[in-house]
Amino acid sequence: MKTAILTLCAAALLAACATPTAPPPPSAEGWQPMTLPGKKATIYRWTEKDGRRALEATSDQSASIWRKRLQPQLEHVGDVSFSWWSQSLIPGASVADIDHEDAIARVIFGFGGDIDKLPLKTRMKFELAQALTGEMPPYATLMYVWDSKLPIGTVVINPRSDRIRKIVVDSGPTELHRWRDHRRDLAADFRLAFGEEPGPLMSMAVMTDSDNSRSSARTWYGAVELLPSGVSGGAAAAARAPGP
Repeated sequence: MKTAILTLCAAALLAACATPTAPPPPSAEGWQPMTLPGKKATIYRWTEKDGRRALEATSDQSASIWRKRLQPQLEHVGDVSFSWWSQSLIPGASVADIDHEDAIARVIFGFGGDIDKLPLKTRMKFELAQALTGEMPPYATLMYVWDSKLPIGTVVINPRSDRIRKIVVDSGPTELHRWRDHRRDLAADFRLAFGEEPGPLMSMAVMTDSDNSRSSARTWYGAVELLPSGVSGGAAAAARAPGP
């Protein structure tokens, strides 16, 4: 009898600690999981966190993406806003370290462009990626990331492909366990990272990964919203692109 009571108490405590699930918001339409070849998938699910509707990402030595393709593509970009809430850092991880390239939080934007103008070596990498995944990578990918130690504002060129570049917008443990709200000039950040004008925006995504560090991470994402160039004030709500 005592064993049964203890079991019930333990189950009740676990249930109380678990994050409740929630139905996806209307803005979730079009967002889908994207797995990566040879990688265990991060688990994404809709829930609430500190009073906000959120997409929870749970990574256990895993890496995958939650993505939305934009149809039609957005020819001109302006500001973007996004938010995240992270539980803990990944010890030893850094988006600048090829062997430990993980991040507790990423918001990712894929841009189109003339792939034929890229160097032969880069085009060959793109063709290999297409063979593995069934789709051609974006001409350029810009990520906003939370890194364990790199200074905020650092621009990192991906060690495996210079067509992926990252801007650190949160760093270290100080802002853990609270919502972090960001608003960025997406076009200006693209020029900063790549030294050229952005092409059409093809996709946006979020990602939490811990595979290279063989660790774990847990992050909640709020909405990813786009404000096209030249739109301001009351028109903003109508111009937003839906996000998690």
